[in-house]
Amino acid sequence: MMSKKKIFSGIQPSGLLTLGNYIGAMRQFVELQDEGDCIFCVVDLHALTVPQDPVALRNNVRSLAALFLAVGIDPQKSKLIVQSQVKEHAELGWLMQCVSHMGELERMTQFKDKSTGKDVVTSALFTYPALMAADILLYDTTHVPVGEDQKQHLELTRDIAGRFNNRFGTTFVVPEPMIPKVGGRVMSLDDPTKKMSKSNPNEGSYIALLDEPAKIIKKIKRAVTDSENEIRFDVENKPAISNLLTIYSFCANASVEDLVSRYQGVGYGTFKSELAEAVVQFLAPVQARYRELVESDELDRILLTGAEHASAFAEKKMIDVKEKMGLIPREKLSTLTR
Repeated sequence: MMSKKKIFSGIQPSGLLTLGNYIGAMRQFVELQDEGDCIFCVVDLHALTVPQDPVALRNNVRSLAALFLAVGIDPQKSKLIVQSQVKEHAELGWLMQCVSHMGELERMTQFKDKSTGKDVVTSALFTYPALMAADILLYDTTHVPVGEDQKQHLELTRDIAGRFNNRFGTTFVVPEPMIPKVGGRVMSLDDPTKKMSKSNPNEGSYIALLDEPAKIIKKIKRAVTDSENEIRFDVENKPAISNLLTIYSFCANASVEDLVSRYQGVGYGTFKSELAEAVVQFLAPVQARYRELVESDELDRILLTGAEHASAFAEKKMIDVKEKMGLIPREKLSTLTR
């Protein structure tokens, strides 16, 4: 009988999640809860690789944790944790730096992308793939949901795990990638050739999960289309309309084919108005649940329970790791002969 998958995924608390994040990642997190034991992590230590306002960071951590729950992460099925509340993440992160190589860290394309043009670049931005490896390896993770931008980091994690096991004996599970299902990729509202991204300086290019209804309607009405005035799914020739159909399909739980049929002979104005209403209605329960949670004792209890569960496993893992590396775990001192 196959053992159950152990799944880990983390998101940085940037203060903003888009409908693209939901469709591309978070909805799959909800589905994964029935496939294995899941840990979903607010990776606030990773956020510190670039300058942060402490008050804003604290608020963003709570906001993201509340959104995880609001979109359907069930604390009865999964564990929701904040990275910094489980100290073993940082501790193992340092040990993983000690078995990482400069050359492989230098090859990480995200470091190149994020450091280009910056006056100051922290050493943490360079070494954070080692902390990411620690996040995953700490829990004997078997599977990691990854998008295109994180594949390289997971490969490094696999390399580090294999190197450690070869040098010190089998310690870490070498995780497998879980590639998202094809389809449903959400593109920018102002440029359908680019992925919807919170980093786009044009606020009208994305729909944030917490956007108010009036803002959502305004953004969709201003979304680019084309000059044909025909509703048809054709990514190559009609990327803007195809993108809007993808969003509509997800939010209305309707097939693209049914939507195309419904809007035959109907202009873009009507199509956009009804799409906007579908998005507003879809996000309404998520936003309502978010508001209930974000400053609640319920959220605190869920995070505390998650941290206690994760720490219990992580502490045991770190004892094994330290002993194999030649360190003396504090927990073992009482057993030593003096």
